[in-house]
Amino acid sequence: MPPHGSLHHQGVPSTLTAHIVVRGAARAIDFYRRAFGAVEELRLTGPDGEIAHAELRFGDALLYLNEESPDLDERSPESLGGAAASLHLYVEDADAAFARAVSAGAIPRLRVEDMFWGERYGTVRDPFGYEWALATRTEVLTASEIRARAQRLVESSAKEQGVAGG
Repeated sequence: MPPHGSLHHQGVPSTLTAHIVVRGAARAIDFYRRAFGAVEELRLTGPDGEIAHAELRFGDALLYLNEESPDLDERSPESLGGAAASLHLYVEDADAAFARAVSAGAIPRLRVEDMFWGERYGTVRDPFGYEWALATRTEVLTASEIRARAQRLVESSAKEQGVAGG
């Protein structure tokens, strides 16, 4: 059996594809198009006209989504009181993507800034309850470089806490 990440079959977009449940799938598709530049690849509707399955392309990745259906035990973050997952979207320009998402109706959560792990990174919450991280890679770092930077950040923060608290 091939290792994870090496499945390349015709018609299979990637080894892992996120699938989300939303309340108002048609509105969500429109929002994701306006906010993040998503391209609708497929829309399947049920007899009631609700979206049973849709596929949106974000660059080289797909996102699956469908309308909330409590009868099938498929509930949106709005019904659950929050989302248990977030989506991380790599973009050419995190600052521009953040502004575009907010302009389309997303709620700013973390303003875009340079992060120790080598990304320009910010987060927004969409109108359907999902958190989106918008990131542009600015440096290619090894795992040990990221760990070392994280440790320096923790140490710096502890020193600041000691100064503020002392």
